[in-house]
Amino acid sequence: MIAQKKRMILLLIFGLAIWLKTYIVYKSSFDLPMENLLQEIILILNPISSILLLIAVSTMFKGKLQKYGLLIIDLVATIILYANVVYYRFFSDFITIPVLFQTNNMGDLGGSIFELIQWQDIFLFIDIPILAYLVSTKFTNKLIVRKKETMLIFASALVMFAINIGLAEMERPQLLTRTFDREMLVKNIGTFNYHIYDSVMQTKTRAKRAFADSSEITEVENYIRGNNVPVNPNFTAKAKGKNVFVISLESTQNFVINNKVDGKEITPFLNDLIDQKGTYYFNNFYHQTGQGKTSDSEFIVDNSMYGLPSGAAFFTHAQNEYNATPEIIKEKGGYSSYVFHANNKSFWNRDIMYQTLGYDKYYSLKYFTTNKENSIGWGLKDDQFYAQSMKYLTTLPEPFYAKFITLTNHFPFTLKQEDEMIPEWTSDDGTVNRYFTTVRYEDEALKKFFNMLKEKGMYKDSMFIIYGDHYGISENHNEAMGKYLGKEVTPMVSAQLQKVPFIVHIPGDEGNKTIDTVSGQVDVQPTLLNLLGIKSNNLQFGNDMFSKQKKDFAVFRDGSVITDQYIYTEDKCYQSKDGTEAPKEKCAPYVEKGKNDLMYSDKIIYGDLLRFYNN
Repeated sequence: MIAQKKRMILLLIFGLAIWLKTYIVYKSSFDLPMENLLQEIILILNPISSILLLIAVSTMFKGKLQKYGLLIIDLVATIILYANVVYYRFFSDFITIPVLFQTNNMGDLGGSIFELIQWQDIFLFIDIPILAYLVSTKFTNKLIVRKKETMLIFASALVMFAINIGLAEMERPQLLTRTFDREMLVKNIGTFNYHIYDSVMQTKTRAKRAFADSSEITEVENYIRGNNVPVNPNFTAKAKGKNVFVISLESTQNFVINNKVDGKEITPFLNDLIDQKGTYYFNNFYHQTGQGKTSDSEFIVDNSMYGLPSGAAFFTHAQNEYNATPEIIKEKGGYSSYVFHANNKSFWNRDIMYQTLGYDKYYSLKYFTTNKENSIGWGLKDDQFYAQSMKYLTTLPEPFYAKFITLTNHFPFTLKQEDEMIPEWTSDDGTVNRYFTTVRYEDEALKKFFNMLKEKGMYKDSMFIIYGDHYGISENHNEAMGKYLGKEVTPMVSAQLQKVPFIVHIPGDEGNKTIDTVSGQVDVQPTLLNLLGIKSNNLQFGNDMFSKQKKDFAVFRDGSVITDQYIYTEDKCYQSKDGTEAPKEKCAPYVEKGKNDLMYSDKIIYGDLLRFYNN
């Protein structure tokens, strides 16, 4: 009887500790808005089933080790919870299984991780030494949980999970089919159950390739062909035979364009470029990345397909068959293709994926000279990156396709004082304050690069595609962003802040236009191929952005949709013009198209269906 009471006390301490720290994290570290009492009840209840499951697992340890099972499980659970806290602080998202296995990226994160760690985080681990003390004392001698008790705990876990799911389905029907909405999953089934669910889904995706067959590609092809629109013939071959520079601006959002901070221009070079002849600026262009961030943007731009709902295709599906831009322009335009990026070649698995996509060479970190003087944050400073790239550029056979991936404007947006061209802003948010400074530096470095190309005679016979890869300021900084913008950052405003710059510059062309058609990164490949006069029968989810028949449409990886009339995000529909809420049925057709786009794109990638496609 005494032993049974001791067991109950120990298990209760463990359960309460995990439940309390999980609920505190929900409230203090994750942005999980509660719209009604039922949602709050679900949030309180959802850790219980996973806690009971963890207790049951801990009792499966043999003999005397059983009492240490709780301690081990507590430590592992706390690490998983804390990893989500740190990850969420920057990405406003939750870790998935593919991300957990991308450990080769972790060594390069450096100061970014330390910037996200806070001193009060230690309180998440405070129960571990208490539990360690209890299991090491006579209090827990001969504490063995019997098999019957283990089975009872398992059964209790299943009952609690069933209750949890029942309530969640009342609040959010078809919850478990909306796999792209991780926030909704965590809010309704809890962090630990979400990870179990994610593991099951990852196992299912692995099976999809094994069982895929050639008949599935026909359905996808019919869908894509039914949504394609004709290209704009006035822009066909406008840049035929020219060298192509594709420049990815790290973490650059569109709100900085033609804007100022404390009276100083943030992007004077890009502002001037937009006004020049030969420049076409798309001011309603959106990034569509998921957890793969920069690698997702590369994947989308090169393939006209969407990134995955979890993890990064660069990492999880690098051995697939793709019809990427480098392969197409090599076969049909005689182009050689190169990537310049002063980072470790294995980061995001780029050394493998670039070969799959058809790039001829990757100028990674080993091709650049780095030291303390010329590096900051994530590595080589942008002006040095461009300067050191010139010796390789001048040797490339023409015509070439060269992609440049910049680094300096990367979180946590640090910069040496001598490189600051505008002072930091003066809000209470250091991240937002520094962001303007590093964007200004990025802009100046790009100006220097253009001047270097002009000096080497490489400018006139080239076309430049300049775009932002993904957001830089996450939703965790909405208060400071609201102060800068002079308005509250509502969910609709947050969706609009996912705009990134997209600029096409063709020296020698007489045109100049700002185009306000809603478009996204998935539209880059068909636009680029038409400008080069290259026709391809490959499967593209995007359309030529210059086409007069292009629909105003962009879908985000989380299912949010942007059109010229409506914005759908966080399960609400808004009028684009004034931000007022509209009936959901107004957004329904666009939401349906977005879901189908994402579904068919995922189907191609998970099933590796392009191996069956002959274009």
